[in-house]
Amino acid sequence: MIRGWLAALMLTAMPVFAAQPVAQKPLPELKLLSEHAVDDMIGGNLSGLASCDGVLWTVSDRDDEILYSLDTSATVWKAKALKLEIPPIPDSGLSGTLRNMAKAASLLRGGDLDFEGVTCDSAGNRYLVSEGFATVLKVPVEGAASWLPLPKKLVVEAQAAGMLQHFNAIFEGIAISPAGDQIWLAAEREKRGLLTAKLGKDGWACGTSCILRMESGNDTLPPQLGGKSVAKDFSDISLYKGKLYTLERAAYRICRRTLETGKLETCWSFAKEALLPNRLYDQKYGLTEALIIDDSGAWVGIDNNFGARADGEKRPIVWRFDAPEGGWSTKP
Repeated sequence: MIRGWLAALMLTAMPVFAAQPVAQKPLPELKLLSEHAVDDMIGGNLSGLASCDGVLWTVSDRDDEILYSLDTSATVWKAKALKLEIPPIPDSGLSGTLRNMAKAASLLRGGDLDFEGVTCDSAGNRYLVSEGFATVLKVPVEGAASWLPLPKKLVVEAQAAGMLQHFNAIFEGIAISPAGDQIWLAAEREKRGLLTAKLGKDGWACGTSCILRMESGNDTLPPQLGGKSVAKDFSDISLYKGKLYTLERAAYRICRRTLETGKLETCWSFAKEALLPNRLYDQKYGLTEALIIDDSGAWVGIDNNFGARADGEKRPIVWRFDAPEGGWSTKP
């Protein structure tokens, strides 16, 4: 998150959209199974998680040239840095103003690439999404990293529809098909949305449209965080058994959505466990930014912005939640 003078950079023009209806009944709560502090992330600020053949990987939005594997053999996890050689950054179609804002912010906080998500295909290739430049870095199992040649239409169409308008609110989540031939990206907020592109014989393309879904409106923060109204957001996405799962940070929930359109099917809350007094942070917004859904539960990671929570813990945190009763395909 950006403080001080950087807040002024976020004041860009946005169209106004009507708020969507708020769900009426309380959501079922996920059960917390374990909590893991993460040591040895140089820049802290854990901002994405991926599970690749049983190994967990993470990124920091402050470390431009590092991908971390996680040693999960003990309660406190250890991050092991994999040094990346970053090739020249391509022009994704993102406006020069927003790219320059990312560079300016990095002078204060580090990390102008601003990696906000990581995922992997069945071959073990890792894919990192850069919020600062709205593009995706592929890190193969062997060989040099390279930027995916995604179509400029992806960003241009999103911006024309009202997404990717604000600095520090660009792409916040990423998922990829097991074959590595379709990618999904989450536009963070104001508007938030889900976009996709497919790899065909002529390269990456969007088809008729890159946009699966757009949403506007506000969520209300829990009472423990002041209860104020804030923009709806997506802070990560996870692909699991033909569905997209969205991490919705402001509302402290995980939602299941259709793969074809991103239409909402159902949601689960994790607010009860996340907002216990000892886990509260003296920060104005939700901090969960990483999500993995699997057969037995969910991993949720916290980007604490170097801030300490009420019990004094300053390291990044990863939570393990149990799957809902009956599994993720169950409708509450």
